[in-house]
Amino acid sequence: QVQLVESGGGLVQPGGSLRLSCAASGNIFSIADMEWDRQAPGKQRELVAGVDDQGTTNYLESVKGRFTISRDNTKTTVYLQMDSLRPEDTAVYYCRMYIRRLVGGTLTTIASWGQGIQVTISS
Repeated sequence: QVQLVESGGGLVQPGGSLRLSCAASGNIFSIADMEWDRQAPGKQRELVAGVDDQGTTNYLESVKGRFTISRDNTKTTVYLQMDSLRPEDTAVYYCRMYIRRLVGGTLTTIASWGQGIQVTISS
């Protein structure tokens, strides 16, 4: 069993900043990719940023230069620093992790999601 708990969302004015955190706990051998997705009302969920276990990152084009994803492997935590926020960044943000577990002597990988956290950009 693995749990992902997100924190750090809220309401901020355009141009402001927020830092999201997502901590994993449970049966974890190691974590491969860590990602942040978001879903705005009436829109499809989209990948915002990702970081693999080598530290290589990738970003949605519209957030490049404004958002920074990072990970702390000792704490099995992923962060999303969001600066210069815009109203169009308003969405529910979800963390996703690809978690390796040792089950019965076999290493398996599962995808786990957090419960989602609201981010609202408005004046």
